[in-house]
Amino acid sequence: MAGVYLKDFADYAQAMSGRIREAAVQSAAAAGRPYRYFGQAGVNKLDLARRIAADDRVRDGLIGVFAVVEPCMATTIRLDQESGLLTPALQFRKCLHFYHYFQDPTFGCCHVRVQSWMPYSIEIWINGREWLARQMDRAGLGYLQRGNCFTHLQDPRAAQRLLDRQHTLNWDKHLQRLLDQAHPLHRSITAPFPTLRYYWSVHESEYATDVMFTTPAALEAVYPRLLQHGLSTFASVDIMRFLGHVVPARSGRVNGRFKAELNSTYRHRPEGVRLKHQVGQNTMKMYDKQGQVLRVETTLNAPEVFKIWRSAAGRKRKRWRRLRRTIADLSTRAQISQNANRRYLHALAATRGHVPLAELAAPLSRPVHWQGRRYRALNPFAAADAAVLALINRGEFAVEGLRNADLQRALFQTPARTPQEKRRHSAAAGRWLRLLRAHGLLHKVPGRHRYIVSPKGRLALTALLTAQHADIEQLTKLAA
Repeated sequence: MAGVYLKDFADYAQAMSGRIREAAVQSAAAAGRPYRYFGQAGVNKLDLARRIAADDRVRDGLIGVFAVVEPCMATTIRLDQESGLLTPALQFRKCLHFYHYFQDPTFGCCHVRVQSWMPYSIEIWINGREWLARQMDRAGLGYLQRGNCFTHLQDPRAAQRLLDRQHTLNWDKHLQRLLDQAHPLHRSITAPFPTLRYYWSVHESEYATDVMFTTPAALEAVYPRLLQHGLSTFASVDIMRFLGHVVPARSGRVNGRFKAELNSTYRHRPEGVRLKHQVGQNTMKMYDKQGQVLRVETTLNAPEVFKIWRSAAGRKRKRWRRLRRTIADLSTRAQISQNANRRYLHALAATRGHVPLAELAAPLSRPVHWQGRRYRALNPFAAADAAVLALINRGEFAVEGLRNADLQRALFQTPARTPQEKRRHSAAAGRWLRLLRAHGLLHKVPGRHRYIVSPKGRLALTALLTAQHADIEQLTKLAA
């Protein structure tokens, strides 16, 4: 229909790629904005665009165009060995992509990514907080924005009402508007096919719920306990419930037919300490943003795991059907993510830390009998014991657990060099592991040579290690 023979496809596609590049260069030149080429991925284009917008005081319109060579799925022509005919196919390769960054009147800072090789895929990135800033500017509401969050709002309730209005947007109209600005050649590419147009779907969505604290000190006072609660209390079934998965009430365990991966990770990041839970391709995260904002965020990459009450295309009858990637279900996707965030925050609200320190430390300061043997008492304020307790309480071992080798690195300054030294180091670490298990601080991970801190042990360790670094004045205030 396009009048191009398969044998001439390479020449046709190459010529079209050249036209797309020429259009990108001309677009930047016509607006008096920079065009920059990067030979490989890895450049933080968003930060660069924001710096350019700030330096040049760009309030509306094109900020700049960045050309980057990146991986993609591209159309190619192959020879079918059985039929001997040329056939089109998709393959993984690299090609030039053009990032058009805009200060959009509706969305604020956003970008459109145009793939220069067939099938000429388009990706549009929109940030809800940038969008909200534009809404508040038009409404005359004051705010303080730091990075991707707000640390102060003149009228939080009015801001929330503006945020809720984002769900009612005519997405097709605005996405088509951005497409026309960044990729004007799309009309000539699809001209041989009058009914062909871009189909908009959501590749990835992030829905964040922010809880603003009056001061950084207020968040700092509770965030360690929230992290502790999330790490030690939320099991796999809890995370599945937060994300709307059905957990059989009778067994209270993950359904045996569920095959996706479940894990949690704890990591220090530039924007704060992050706790991340992953269920398959979907995740939930908790941050302390800018030292003053508690953020819970749900990211959906696989919406089809959820079912919603809807009718199929062209049908009136409703039934439970899978959540689609299309923008038609975007409002429902936001509602699902919002409900997940609320469930997570409600569970965090159960955090408590009112057990007296003496009650936590007393069992550890007495000898115990375990598996027919007697084990000595622990002294959390002795240097050797305190070092080991601090080690097992480290966040990196909170999810996967620690091994004998991890404990050896803490006990010995230099690694073992001879087989005899390796046996001695391993035996010493083994004695510590048995001692910690005897006191109930560690549990062995079934089927693995790893050990994880028990919920009761986590509470005791947090309290004891905090008390080690408290001065007399602080302890006096706590006892008052």
